[in-house]
Amino acid sequence: MRWRKKLNLYLALIRWDRPAGWLLLLWPTLGALWVAAGGFPGWHLLSVFVLGTVLMRSAGCCINDVADREFDKHVKRTAARPVTTGAVTVKEALMVGALLALLSFALVLTTNALTMGLSCAALAITLAYPYAKRYVSMPQAVLGVAFGMGIPMAFAAVRGDLPPLAWLLMLGNLFWVLAYDTEYAMVDRDDDLKLGLKTSAITLGMWDVPVVMLFYLASISVWTLALRDYVPGVPFYIGIAVALAQVAWHFTLIRSRSRDGCFKAFRLNHWLGFSVYVGIAASYFFR
Repeated sequence: MRWRKKLNLYLALIRWDRPAGWLLLLWPTLGALWVAAGGFPGWHLLSVFVLGTVLMRSAGCCINDVADREFDKHVKRTAARPVTTGAVTVKEALMVGALLALLSFALVLTTNALTMGLSCAALAITLAYPYAKRYVSMPQAVLGVAFGMGIPMAFAAVRGDLPPLAWLLMLGNLFWVLAYDTEYAMVDRDDDLKLGLKTSAITLGMWDVPVVMLFYLASISVWTLALRDYVPGVPFYIGIAVALAQVAWHFTLIRSRSRDGCFKAFRLNHWLGFSVYVGIAASYFFR
């Protein structure tokens, strides 16, 4: 049926079959939510942040695909995207993105004024990111800010203020985004060079692999040091140890800079975030 075909196209537009993207957003946000609340934050806030994360990541995909539609047709990995092929029009993609963003904002309306203000800032950064790769040598840093906005929003929703800890965790998350999105950029480096786009993989050149490892270590170090006085119990450090083991594994995946290895490393990054989140949640549960 025609409506079913259109629905499948919209689901492809928002990457419904690729949950790794919203999981990368979700785990640090939930970790911050648990820390801000000193444990389980309650079903209301949990629902707001889980659903809001999925909706905003999906809206971001719509915006990104519209902005990059002329570039995506020349990139192996993105040539078949619905907007790029014309299966979904620009108008349709923008309407879907706007609807998803509005639904996300409706959830935020159930929190407080500070969280609503931060959500508007997050939307602005999300709109700006697709154009950063045209002008910024490390556009992954812009994405890192966008992907980290859930952290101060979590503190704002729980506490009504923004302690220094929120910004420290956001900084740690920024390093993580720089790590995994550089792996992602390594997949498309040859195509991006031909198109004249700017990415961290191109900017770093031969230093890409060691710097990615440094980004990972910086991220884990910041979260560990920032939370050592806030998260009680051994499970947190077990989660950190599991995350470090995954960093070592990622090195084996990306050291040859193969397309498949780099994409696999990026795609499975959410398990690193999941390990840290489980360590945080378990520490509060068993304290």
